[in-house]
Amino acid sequence: MGQSYRVAILGATGAVGAELLQLLESRYFPLSNLKLLASPRSAGKTVSFQGEHLPVEVVDEHAFDDVDLVLASAGGSTSKTWAQRAISAGAVVIDNSSAFRMDPKVPLIVPEVNPDDAAAHQGLIANPNCTTILMAVATYPLHRVQPIRRIVASTYQSASGAGARAMEEVRVQSRAILNDEEAIPEIFPFPLAFNLFPHNSKFDDQGYCEEEMKMVHETRKIFGVPDLRVTATCVRVPVLRAHSEALNLEFDSRFKVAQAKEILSQAPGVRIVEDWQSNYFPMPIEASGLDEVLVGRIRQDISNPHCLELWLCGDQIRKGAALNAVQIAELLIEKDLLKPAMAMAK
Repeated sequence: MGQSYRVAILGATGAVGAELLQLLESRYFPLSNLKLLASPRSAGKTVSFQGEHLPVEVVDEHAFDDVDLVLASAGGSTSKTWAQRAISAGAVVIDNSSAFRMDPKVPLIVPEVNPDDAAAHQGLIANPNCTTILMAVATYPLHRVQPIRRIVASTYQSASGAGARAMEEVRVQSRAILNDEEAIPEIFPFPLAFNLFPHNSKFDDQGYCEEEMKMVHETRKIFGVPDLRVTATCVRVPVLRAHSEALNLEFDSRFKVAQAKEILSQAPGVRIVEDWQSNYFPMPIEASGLDEVLVGRIRQDISNPHCLELWLCGDQIRKGAALNAVQIAELLIEKDLLKPAMAMAK
C-alpha cells in the first residue's frame, strides 16, 4: 500500500512532454490519474501511455481541478498564465520554463545538488536551464570537496534544445545541402546544417546572450554562492540531440586529477567516459537517451595550476529537462512535500 498522485502534463505534445510521459511510465511513477494538457491546436489528439490512448485536453481555468502535481513544459508565457491557477487549485507546479527561475521565492532545484531547497516551495518549483543542469551535476561533486571559485563554460548545443521542429529543420537542411540545394532556415535565424553560430537568444548590453546569463545566475542560485564567478559562451551546433560543454574550473589550490576522477566516478547522475589511448570521450550521439551526464577528458589546466578542465555531454531533453522534473517530483514524494490524491489500490 502506497500513495498515488493525480498528475497533469502541461505541454504534453511537445518534445519534453513526450519525454515526461516515457519517464513517468518507465520509472513507475505512482499515478492515480494522468491528464494531458496542450494548446487548442493539439485538441483531439491522443497519446499512448501504459497501453492506453489518452486524450489531449485544451488547458482552461478548470483544467487543474483535482490535480496534485503539474509538470509544465509549454513555455514561459503559458506558465505565467496558468501556474498560479494550478497552485490555487491545490497543485504543486514543477515548471520547466525560465519564467520563475530567478524569483527568490521559488526554489530552483537539481536533485543531485540542492534537494533540501525543495522544502521551501510555496506550490512552485523551477526546473533550471538544460545547460545549467548538466554543468551542475558534473561540477557540484567537486565543489563540495573544494569550492569552485570560477567557471569558464563553452557550450555546444544541439538543435533539440529548440524543439522537435528544429531537429527536423536540420534534417531537411542537410538533405538540401547534399543535393546542392539551398538550406532555408525557419526555426533558426541561419542554416544550422553543416554550420554553427552563437546562441540566438537576446543579447544584453555586455554582449552576453540570455542563454549565457542563465548559466551565470542559475548556477549561483543552485550552488548557493551569489558571487560565484561564471562566464559562458553558448554555441548552437549541427547536432540533433544532446548538448556538450567544455568547462574550466578554478579552485583556491591544486585539485588533483586523480582525486577529481575518483569523486566523479561515485557522483550521482555522472558516468566517466575516458579512453585516452583510443581518444574516446563523451559524445552527444552516445549521450542521447541516457539519464547520466557523461564526463571525460579530465585534465590539469597547463596555464593555471589551480584549474581543471573537463568535457561533458548530456541529453538536454532528458536530464536537462524532463528527467530533472520527474526527479524533483520524486524528491517531493520522498520528503512528504506533495499532497497525495488517495491510497493506491492494492
